[in-house]
Amino acid sequence: MTNFKLFQLRLKFKQWLKQDHHVLTTSTSVAICIIILRFTGILQLWELSAFDQLMRLLPQEKIENRILIVEINEQDFKKYQADFSDQIIADLLTKINAHSPSVIGLDLFRNTPQEPGSEQLNQAFMTIPNIIGIEKLEGKGIEGVEPNPILATKKQIGFNDFLTDEDGVVRRNFILNYDEDQVLPSLGLKLALIYLQQREIELNPAVNNPNYFQMKETVFPRFQSDDGAYIRVNDGGYQILGTFRNPQLFERVSMDQILTGDFDPALIKNRIVLIGYNAKNIIRDVFTFPYSYQFNQDVNRISGVELHANFTSQIVSSVLDQRPLIKVLPELIECLWIYVWSVIGAVIICQWRSPIKTSFSIIIAGIILIGNSYFAFLGGWWFPVVSPLLGLIGSGVILTSYLAHQKQELQRSKDFFQSVINNIPDPVFVKNKNYEWVILNQAFCDFIGTPVENLLGKKDQDILKQEEADLFYQQEQLVLQTAQPQEQEETFTNLHGNVYFTETKRSFHQDSAGNIFLIGVIRDITERKLIEQELRRTTVELSRSNLDLKQSEQKLRYLAHHDPLTGVANRQLFNETFKELLTYGEQNNELVGLLYLDLDGFKPVNDNLGHDLGDLLLKAVAKRIKNCLRSSDVVARLGGDEFTVILPGIKQPTDGAIVAQKIGSTIAQTFMINGHSINVTASIGISVYPIDGDKPEILIKKADTAMYSAKKQGKNRHQSS
Repeated sequence: MTNFKLFQLRLKFKQWLKQDHHVLTTSTSVAICIIILRFTGILQLWELSAFDQLMRLLPQEKIENRILIVEINEQDFKKYQADFSDQIIADLLTKINAHSPSVIGLDLFRNTPQEPGSEQLNQAFMTIPNIIGIEKLEGKGIEGVEPNPILATKKQIGFNDFLTDEDGVVRRNFILNYDEDQVLPSLGLKLALIYLQQREIELNPAVNNPNYFQMKETVFPRFQSDDGAYIRVNDGGYQILGTFRNPQLFERVSMDQILTGDFDPALIKNRIVLIGYNAKNIIRDVFTFPYSYQFNQDVNRISGVELHANFTSQIVSSVLDQRPLIKVLPELIECLWIYVWSVIGAVIICQWRSPIKTSFSIIIAGIILIGNSYFAFLGGWWFPVVSPLLGLIGSGVILTSYLAHQKQELQRSKDFFQSVINNIPDPVFVKNKNYEWVILNQAFCDFIGTPVENLLGKKDQDILKQEEADLFYQQEQLVLQTAQPQEQEETFTNLHGNVYFTETKRSFHQDSAGNIFLIGVIRDITERKLIEQELRRTTVELSRSNLDLKQSEQKLRYLAHHDPLTGVANRQLFNETFKELLTYGEQNNELVGLLYLDLDGFKPVNDNLGHDLGDLLLKAVAKRIKNCLRSSDVVARLGGDEFTVILPGIKQPTDGAIVAQKIGSTIAQTFMINGHSINVTASIGISVYPIDGDKPEILIKKADTAMYSAKKQGKNRHQSS
């Protein structure tokens, strides 16, 4: 039964490939084209824009109360006339330090004195703990800026460089730079490390991947040049994909508020304090980031100090709050994701051919795609959006064009078939792949007994007797599944109740557009069948005279192949059957088990109670063995108290041991024979084809040897070869 079901599934799959292969072909072609476009980088900016949109759609987060931005804004420039001398910065740092911040990040270059007050600023750098200054890295065509020498000596420096993508947007958090033998941290990383070290959290290599860094349970996935939508992007140093907060979620005060004391000291205590410019109309220290482009709004750029605050917050919150970091799918999974949505687009078009239904379904599928990507993004996974969306729509558009062409070809094929079959005297019908009549000649309509308009678009089940319609369906299904012609003799009852014997030839046809047709030609063979029936009645009498002879022959054949005492197969039938089942197992790649069974304690029964009782015991043992087996299993008596059991088509080698255990337990139960309570057990040896051998004699020998091994180990047990 299992083999038949597998055969049916294979036939259905072949039928699908022949009839609906355009779904697979279209979706595969579209997916391959999109994947190629993706790897060339053409879709990179679109996917990055989708990334920005997903970032903006994330739920509003709470205020970041671990970081305070001290901004030097346009009002500060006006009040202090852009004269931010070392004295002003020294006073600013002193007033901030008075309220016990965890760490201070100074996003201002102070590598040369800016009098007055350079001595006071140097004193502040030397005495105030946890001040982190900045330097600018030197690169191709970029001149670096040296750090303050005092802070550099104290190793309290972080670089303030940002990496921008092709469209000028900052999306990556550049946290470490490898300069020859020196590892340089970014300002954001340096501030986060000091803040976390104060809470006894250190930066270490990741447990499962020493190329990654880990703090507490948080592993920072290192950005690679082809991660996500990126194609061959510079992945130098140690980068991670950025997660951003709206700048409005950072508490801030102005420099003037600090200097005049017009602020709440609680804003500073135990916090990370970042000092920097936020005067976008004066100082061009501004950048675009995912929140910069809002629908129907001007570009909202972010200052450098706000970016440092974002990147510092990303590191701290991922460690302390388990805020998700952005991870990407392996390239193979991304390609599979694109392919799946290309298939969905093709399936939708084939399922609903109405333009309204397909358009609505494609829109719904697109919403589901975006929704899945959004929910994955909530958990920190960046799924492609644009590529699978193009696959979904592209498959739909291309397949729609193909189906339109197929419809035109269908009408041409119908016209051709109609012109051909009208001149054929035999009844002829043409059906589509749904088993519906689409073309009929007049001879068929006369044969069935109704006009053509009553038949077109209907199936056999709608017109004919149910049992005949079911039989016709089976024949036609076989033709469509195999694409091979079939010829079958059938009985046909028309609508007037007239019964005909027919010979129907059914064949498969497929036009250039892939439309499937089943063509049937019916021949009336009623007269011939009546003659055959008369001849058949004549032969019945002759057959009866041979019946007794055949029954005698069958009885002799049975006695030649079965044990006369127990009724199970004898040694000859066992050998023949075993060879046949091994051949079948080889052809169908199936396991075949063999059990070799010998009774323990049978001889004392024969000696003490007599051979007649021993024979009754052997019959009872054979019956118990058969009750433990499937209908397909074969039990045989080789002679004396030796039995064999063939187990064809077992699923796994250990199945033989399971059956042996069941047989052994059953035989070990007490036998009640003619008032005698008899106890015997069985030692069983097991071999399995092809694991233990591929020849009958080898498998029998190994099972016999295993049986004797079981006897030596104490009897009443089974032993595998």
